[in-house]
Amino acid sequence: MKKLSAFILAISICGYSTQAVAEIFDTSFTSIYGGKIETQQWAGKPYLIVNTASMCAFTRQYATLQKLYDEYREAGFGMVAVPSDDFNQELSSNAEIKDFCELNYDIDMPMSETLSVKGPSAHPFFKAVEAKVGFVPSWNFNKILIGVDGDIVGTWRSITAPMSRSITKAIEAELAKME
Repeated sequence: MKKLSAFILAISICGYSTQAVAEIFDTSFTSIYGGKIETQQWAGKPYLIVNTASMCAFTRQYATLQKLYDEYREAGFGMVAVPSDDFNQELSSNAEIKDFCELNYDIDMPMSETLSVKGPSAHPFFKAVEAKVGFVPSWNFNKILIGVDGDIVGTWRSITAPMSRSITKAIEAELAKME
């Protein structure tokens, strides 16, 4: 707890909003499967948040996102796919998105309902990331890795594949901190 308090104080001194830090540490997403996805379940563990869309040229990344999740979840790694229609490439309902992902990609990773990831209506998590590090999804399949300390470890744009060495190396480094 002392470490967290010191971190929040340091962030405040650097000009970042403590509200933004709190939104990253304790975020809730409404699950596409029902219920809530609470990021607190991964306190002390790394997790990846990815904005997704079903009708995008990058949609095939769902397969490698699932592979990434399968590769590291037993070690404590978490992930949330966040469908968004901010770039006009998402299906029209959460039910359609859920069916599409299950049928085409056999997805079982946590997935939120459709949310905004940029602009004034963005989900608080994405607003907090923007406030903290200036990262805003510029297209679908942008990735944000939160480390074991609750800080943003890395951000990647759509062109970076989920199983890329830069992402897997960052996840492995965070998982090693848990040992």
